[in-house]
Amino acid sequence: MARAVSVSQLYSKKRKLLAFEGEMAASFGQPEMKGAWLIWGGSGNGKTTFIAQLSKYLTQFGRVAYNSLEEGDSESLKLTFKRVAMHEVGRKIIILSETMVELKKRLKKHKAPQIVVIDSSQYSQMTYKEYVEMRAEFPNVLFLIISHAEGKEPEGKVAKKIRYDAFVKIRVEGYMAFAASRYGGGKPYVIWKEGADRYHGADF
Repeated sequence: MARAVSVSQLYSKKRKLLAFEGEMAASFGQPEMKGAWLIWGGSGNGKTTFIAQLSKYLTQFGRVAYNSLEEGDSESLKLTFKRVAMHEVGRKIIILSETMVELKKRLKKHKAPQIVVIDSSQYSQMTYKEYVEMRAEFPNVLFLIISHAEGKEPEGKVAKKIRYDAFVKIRVEGYMAFAASRYGGGKPYVIWKEGADRYHGADF
């Protein structure tokens, strides 16, 4: 049986928080370095650019593994990374294209990445049970899980279930990211202003 925790212990426990600032804090609050985020959106709405922007920002707080199951080390991903000047963070981010079994082996190693992007839920072929087991096995890793969209919703049963569990839920549409975060924030994040103005209207 797990040990019970008092209210005073809950309040006093030290947690590893990510000191987000500026637009990131306004949109996503002050998240913990643990748990899972779900990010979804339709093709051509700026989702990959947003993931790259967010991944680059997160390298301030830990080493990031970008598991690009969908694109691999493609020309498309290269252009996206160039667009956000990912080279500026050097070896703080690594690009993978690993099965979930291979990824879990990597996370068990010494000096494993603390932040993992899984692109995408659909290509990982991960079941919800496997997702829950992964979270339990690596409680101090922050997982950013990307999903295709079906209208304004994540696509498929697994992604929909992950959304309910995720600490931060982000829908990308028209070059803007709309977040529901357990850590505060809530302001829409602008991925690309010109595209967002064109899609939503300049006065959005």
